[in-house]
Amino acid sequence: MDKSPLVGINEELAESWARKHVEYVLSQLKPVVEKRTASVMIRLEKVLQAFALERVGTHHFASVTGYGHGDEAREVIDRVFARVLGAQQAAFRPQFVSGTHAIAASLFGVLRPGDQLLSVTGRPYETLEEVIGLRGAGQGSLSEFGISFEELSLKNDGTVDFDGLEKALEVPRQMVFIQRSCGYSWRPSLTMDLIQKICSQIHARQPSCVCFVDNCYGEFVEGREPTEVGADLMAGSMIKNLGGTIVPTGGYVAGKSDLVEKACCRLTSPGIGSHGGTGFDLNRLVLQGLFLAPQMVAEALIGADLISSVFKELGFLVQPSPGEERGDLIQAVQIGDPDALMIVCKAFQECSPVGSYLNPVPAVMPGYENDLVMAGGTFIDGSTSEFSADAPLKPPYNLFVQGGTHHAHIKIAVVRALCDLVEAGFVNMPQTG
Repeated sequence: MDKSPLVGINEELAESWARKHVEYVLSQLKPVVEKRTASVMIRLEKVLQAFALERVGTHHFASVTGYGHGDEAREVIDRVFARVLGAQQAAFRPQFVSGTHAIAASLFGVLRPGDQLLSVTGRPYETLEEVIGLRGAGQGSLSEFGISFEELSLKNDGTVDFDGLEKALEVPRQMVFIQRSCGYSWRPSLTMDLIQKICSQIHARQPSCVCFVDNCYGEFVEGREPTEVGADLMAGSMIKNLGGTIVPTGGYVAGKSDLVEKACCRLTSPGIGSHGGTGFDLNRLVLQGLFLAPQMVAEALIGADLISSVFKELGFLVQPSPGEERGDLIQAVQIGDPDALMIVCKAFQECSPVGSYLNPVPAVMPGYENDLVMAGGTFIDGSTSEFSADAPLKPPYNLFVQGGTHHAHIKIAVVRALCDLVEAGFVNMPQTG
C-alpha cells in the first residue's frame, strides 16, 4: 500500500468521514444483520432445551472441593454441553488452560505409538506445532512418542484437496485432524457442509479412523456443530465462543463417549478420566456464559461483516467477503504495510475497555514462531471473543480480527482506525452513500 500524505486533513474532518462511511456500510449490510440476529433465537432455543431437560437449578452453581468425587453439578454441566453440541458425551473443565491444551489432551489421549495422524487442512495452527513435533524438541511431542504426522496441503484457493485426501486414505490412518478455523492462514474457514463431506469420505474408506475437529472460534456460528455432522471428537476453548465472554478459563472436549473419556484420562489420569476435578465455583459463570453465547456470537459475526465491508470498500483484500457464509468468527484483512498494521492495532487497543492506554508492540508469544502484535484489552485475559485483533509480523501483514460482545463496540473501534489511517495518509476519503 502506498502512503499518500494528505494536506489539510484534520482529525475532526477525518472522524466525520469515518463515521459516515461506517454508517453507510452498515446500512448496506442490513439483510446480513437481520439474518445474524434471527439466528440467535434458533441457537438459544437449543441451549434452553438442554437446560430444561437436565433440570438446571441454582444448586448446580456450587462446586465441591478436593477430588471432585460425585460432583452432580459437573455431571449436569457436561450433559448440557453434550446436548448443545450434539455429542454423546462432553466435558467442560476449568483445568484446561486453553483450547490448545484441550486439543493436545485429545491427541495424546487417543493416539498411541506407531499411529498416524493426518491433517487435511494443511499446517495446523502455530500453537500445535510443538505439540505435534514440527518445532522444538525434548518436551514430549507426539513425534517423540512415535506418532507420525503428515499434512495434506490445501489447494491454491485455500480449499480442501478431496482428491488428495482420497489418495492419502490409501494408507491406514488412526486420526484425521480438521482445523475448522482459518487460524493465521489466508483461507476460507470450514463450513459444516464441508466438514460433513470430509468426515463422510474418511469414514467411507476407513470406518475406524477418528475424525477430530479443532472447533475453536466456530461454536454457534452455524446451526450445527461438527459432532452433529460426522466428527468423532472435537475440542475448543471456553474463553472463545461458548463462554459468552464471561467464563474466565477452561476448555472442553465433546464427541463419542469412549474418545472423550480418553481425552479426560490425559487431562487427569487413567482410572479417573472425566470423574474428577472441582469446578472452582465457576459453574454459574459457565452456565450463564453458555446462555449468553448465541447472542455474543451473532454480535461478533455482525462486527466481522462490518470490518470486512468497510475495508473492502477501501480497496483492501479481505477474507471472507462481507455477507459470505462463515465457518468461524475470524475476519482477515490484508493490510499490506507494517506501519498501517500497527496503526489499526493501536486504534483498536485505544477503544478497548481495559488497557486502552497501552500501545501494542510486536513481541514473542509462547507457542508461536513469529513475533505477534496483539490488540484488545479484555476483561478475561486472552479472551478473543470479546473483540481483539492480532497479526504475525510478516508480509503481507494480514490482520486477524475476532470477537465482539456487541457490534457497536466494533463500530467505535473501526471509526477510530479509519481516522488514524486517514491522518497518516494510508487511506483516502472517497465519497460514500
